[in-house]
Amino acid sequence: MSEDRPILGIGLMLGFCIVAPLADAVAKLLGQAVPLGEVLLFRFGLQAAILIPLIALTGRIWRMRGMVLWLTGLRTVVHLTGIAMMFTALRYLPLAEAIAITFVMPFFLLILGKFVLGEEVGHRRVIACIVGFAGTLLVVQPSFAQVGWPALLPVGVALNFAVFMLMTRKIAKATDPIGLQAVSGVMAVAIMLPLLAFGTETGLNFEVSGGYEWGLLLAIGSLGTLAHLLMTWSLRYAPSATVAPMQYLEIPFATLIGWLIFSNWPNPIAAAGICVIMAAGLYVLFRERATSRAKPEPPAPSDPTQIAAG
Repeated sequence: MSEDRPILGIGLMLGFCIVAPLADAVAKLLGQAVPLGEVLLFRFGLQAAILIPLIALTGRIWRMRGMVLWLTGLRTVVHLTGIAMMFTALRYLPLAEAIAITFVMPFFLLILGKFVLGEEVGHRRVIACIVGFAGTLLVVQPSFAQVGWPALLPVGVALNFAVFMLMTRKIAKATDPIGLQAVSGVMAVAIMLPLLAFGTETGLNFEVSGGYEWGLLLAIGSLGTLAHLLMTWSLRYAPSATVAPMQYLEIPFATLIGWLIFSNWPNPIAAAGICVIMAAGLYVLFRERATSRAKPEPPAPSDPTQIAAG
């Protein structure tokens, strides 16, 4: 396990907060020109193409078997579904609003942790969840009035990725983060190819694109992979309690990128909702950290493993 280097970890998480909304911006640019299936194929195909040589060069363990392999396959389906929902949402919603709504995921994680895993959740964090959902409604309301049901897709994305994170926690100790992402990329390609062959009626088809679209497809695969690598490496060099609050910087960066590329700026109601989501989410994170510090330290595991990012 690498020695903690919090400044490096914070810098890597800052990089993630810039690169991730850039990848979403590219997805938004592609949304009207390229079928969804083609975007998904390149997103995960390039992930596999980039990470497999990295595994070969570093000698990382990537082979899986038994329950871990099955859970990884199910996790890949969940990941594909979430990315597809997010890319669809970006066709209709401004970048900042779509990303801000997905930040209700920590609230879903708390709820799922309480009712599915039996984790203890105090009333203060429950109240913060309610406040965060109220902020989400403020963000959704103006978009829903304009585009209808697609404005709710980021809420589905948040719930999807809450399940995704719980599954990642389940297998994190048995897998290497980079190996997990590489295997997931291969599995996603194996899933997408048959769908592309038979999915013309649903938009999951492959069409030959022009040079501009090819460049964007290469960008979305590369940026998506880089974003997850930056998050994984940030957790390698700094505790999650240190870098997790920084993830909320993704929202102002997304707002800036949305303004520069698409000339979109949140209206006052949506901006107020974004602030409420950020405040409630940060409260939950800091409350989690305070609660974990108050608990007695568990015995150190013999083989500690870093958190795996999607």
